Amino acid sequence: MSVPMTKKGYEALKAELDRLRKVERPKNIQDIAEAREHGDLRENAEYKAAKERQQFIDTRMAELEHKLGSAEVIEVTPGVSETVMFGATVRLMDLESEEEKSYTLLGQEEADLKNGSISVQSPIGRALIGHRVGDIVQVNRPAGMIEYQIKEIFFQE
Repeated sequence: MSVPMTKKGYEALKAELDRLRKVERPKNIQDIAEAREHGDLRENAEYKAAKERQQFIDTRMAELEHKLGSAEVIEVTPGVSETVMFGATVRLMDLESEEEKSYTLLGQEEADLKNGSISVQSPIGRALIGHRVGDIVQVNRPAGMIEYQIKEIFFQE
């Protein structure tokens, strides 16, 4: 199964993998070697911590390799769009509170609500896909149904 992501998201995962491979893992191997020199490994907290860190690094590297291997990079061209699709930033108005919100629809690996990006697989993302400016979209969420009106659809760098 392919994992959709932007080129920027792909490059960020690749950079993290490179950092883990070239910086973090070699440093951790050195930490393990130094901890071994301190004697009895059964009572050596530094050694145990370094081994746990190595397991975390190895697991994360395998996870990143899998994600990068199954990534489908989708090019996003800046400009205005007629319909909501992957990579689009959508400005919405909550019809109940009249509050405006903006979300960028990205893959699950890039979604970060604090920075205004949500997954296309999220309830809001799934509800918005294919709609146009002016459409009213109903989103069924755990807290109940909410209605948004699409005010603007565009792509940014």
